[in-house]
Amino acid sequence: MSEFVIRGGEVVDASGRRTADVLVRDGVVAEVGAGLEAADVLDAAGAIVTPGFVDLHTHLREPGDEDAETIETGSRAAALGGYTAVVAMPNTRPPLDDPTVVRAVLAIGTEALCEVVSSGCITRGRAGEALAPMGELHALGVRVFTDDGSCVMSAGLMRRALEYSRGLPGAVVAQHAEDDSMCAGGSMHEGAVSSRLGIPGRPGEAEAIIVARDIRLAALTGARVHFLHLSTAASVDLVRAAKRDGVPVTCEVAPHHFTLTDEACATFDPAFKVHPPLRGAADVEAVRAGLADGTIDAIATDHAPHTPETKERPFEEAPPGMLGLETAAALALTELVEPGILTLEQALAALSWNPARIAGIDDRHGRTVAPGAPANLCVLDPAATWTVDPMALASRAHNTPYAGRTLRGRVRHTVLRGERVVLDGRATR
Repeated sequence: MSEFVIRGGEVVDASGRRTADVLVRDGVVAEVGAGLEAADVLDAAGAIVTPGFVDLHTHLREPGDEDAETIETGSRAAALGGYTAVVAMPNTRPPLDDPTVVRAVLAIGTEALCEVVSSGCITRGRAGEALAPMGELHALGVRVFTDDGSCVMSAGLMRRALEYSRGLPGAVVAQHAEDDSMCAGGSMHEGAVSSRLGIPGRPGEAEAIIVARDIRLAALTGARVHFLHLSTAASVDLVRAAKRDGVPVTCEVAPHHFTLTDEACATFDPAFKVHPPLRGAADVEAVRAGLADGTIDAIATDHAPHTPETKERPFEEAPPGMLGLETAAALALTELVEPGILTLEQALAALSWNPARIAGIDDRHGRTVAPGAPANLCVLDPAATWTVDPMALASRAHNTPYAGRTLRGRVRHTVLRGERVVLDGRATR
């Protein structure tokens, strides 16, 4: 029998917050209360004990680009960031459009430091021409279907995917909302900054057009649509109105879209290149407001590692993407909670139980910390400060835009199925 107590922390979950110890026994929460005893103690003094974080949007790069990241290194970064589950995006090589590839990812993930949940492609090869075998992928446990990195441009094909998904219990179709015909050749947000720098842009309207279309398709079919990494005020407004009308839509935002603006691209540093791109200040404020009023359901990292030799190319030639797993929670505390934009409970909901519900894994992640719940937990010190050092991150890649930035909030311990995978800020295996 394995047993330990998490002592001296404040438990925060969907039911509220209370000061309590948490006794973990044989992989589940056995008791929550004051003065609990066990021979093995995890110190949570001054810290928050919360359900482990869930990332709806992680690029683990395996199979095909293991020089940038592997399931092992990505899951290590996730655990250090407080994540007990991540949804692996399908733009691998080969893509996750085939049951054999999905089985391989799930098999490798059994040894990971967090639960690796495989997404599946909407279309074969993410080419936007024919549906992937969604039913076969669903039978393997896939619940999130997406061509992330590519937009499903055909409204007719998107409608067929949505109609098909209605027969797959728990399935959600997740869209990368950028109209290809408007974004082709663009490397940053289209606006005054891109004009000044002479860099071709990607207009915010390219996102809003697809969001508006797919809201109508969700209303037509009754199927669930989830919008990945929204970045514009117009898109947030569209989702807000859709939710008010009862359309089954959810959405996420990445930390870089509530912390950085397109002015960061003035350095021509490819670390700031991402798709959808960093937007203007008004969009950043709208995204923050969307998190505050609940329009935006989740904070998702869009963790996108790249090798130095590719990411250090000239800005327009470098691939888009940033690391996110080890900095997301601290950025939420530093940029949203500390200035009073979100409460701590709102930030944790966006990091944990909301994404767990969207991904269909809320039977085991994001659960209220109560007897009988699986022990997938994060112990977070909200007062700890640290400076981001790209070379000290667990990811195989180093492409973070936050190098040198001092953040508030550090994960002290992460518990996965009752196993302490991070202890005092260090991975245990």
